[in-house]
Amino acid sequence: MDKPTFWMVLYVRPRTEKKVNENLKDAGINTWCPMHKVSKQWSDRTKIVEEPIFRSYVFVNIKKEDTEKPKSINGVLNYVYSERKIAIVRDEEIEVIKKYLKHDGSVVTLHDASTFKTNDKVRVANGVFMSKCGKVTRVGKKRIFVQIESLGTVLSIEFNTQDVELI
Repeated sequence: MDKPTFWMVLYVRPRTEKKVNENLKDAGINTWCPMHKVSKQWSDRTKIVEEPIFRSYVFVNIKKEDTEKPKSINGVLNYVYSERKIAIVRDEEIEVIKKYLKHDGSVVTLHDASTFKTNDKVRVANGVFMSKCGKVTRVGKKRIFVQIESLGTVLSIEFNTQDVELI
């Protein structure tokens, strides 16, 4: 019987997510590096580019005994840890993120976050993340950073303000 695989998060050198993802795949490792399209403005042009949603992170789906294999890939720094163990992301959370990203117009930022404060508990009222709860870890001018428990990381998602409610 095959041993189960788990989603784990690799911490990689900044701005190397795409390359590390390709190198991991070339090494036969099941990976996922969620991307989104962003409009970039240069002095002479505007261009749509793909950027990773989770900066410096690449997800791998591997068996626990194979955790050393990805560390040999250039650009991989370490795993993301939670409570002194490699953090494991539940399959259902990976699926929720994938489902959200398949929708047209899905964007990963939040506008008008002035009503939220650090440590506020929030719930998504509409859309793919409906009923998901999280804790605000930081509020910026245009973003709200919500911590998703098992990810052990901060996820920034764009919602219409009527789609997020304080708990």
